[in-house]
Amino acid sequence: MELRINQKTWEVDADPDTPLLWVIRDDLGLTGTKYGCGLAQCGACSVLVNGNVVRSCVTPVAAVAGLEVTTIEAIEADDTGKRVVAAWVEHQVAQCGYCQSGQVMAATALLKNNPAPSVAQIDAAMVNLCRCGTYNAIHAAVNDLAKREGV
Repeated sequence: MELRINQKTWEVDADPDTPLLWVIRDDLGLTGTKYGCGLAQCGACSVLVNGNVVRSCVTPVAAVAGLEVTTIEAIEADDTGKRVVAAWVEHQVAQCGYCQSGQVMAATALLKNNPAPSVAQIDAAMVNLCRCGTYNAIHAAVNDLAKREGV
């Protein structure tokens, strides 16, 4: 099966029902996307599919054939993604860092679809779990970007 991941075409030999996460990590060696819960609850496995956040742990690889998948490895190739990463550094968001690739993907998707979201829209979009509890820093970074974009 042919997949388009990070603007590169990959030929993978995987069962169509294999979760996208395992193809990304095990077959392609792109280990920035993390396994968290396996139930689409935590968001550590979040990737972008055609610009929308998708939980790769429950998404069959066949469901993304012909679509553009972006992982954390390529997020800075996108201007919005690059600004999100810079805000993460500026606000010192990451502690252990395990959830951060999924958090960055969620923030990037939000800001690409709505460059100046309200606080309520940020709250609704930023629902990934963080075991270190860096929610205040995450929200501060996204709020800061939303204010910059809204100017």
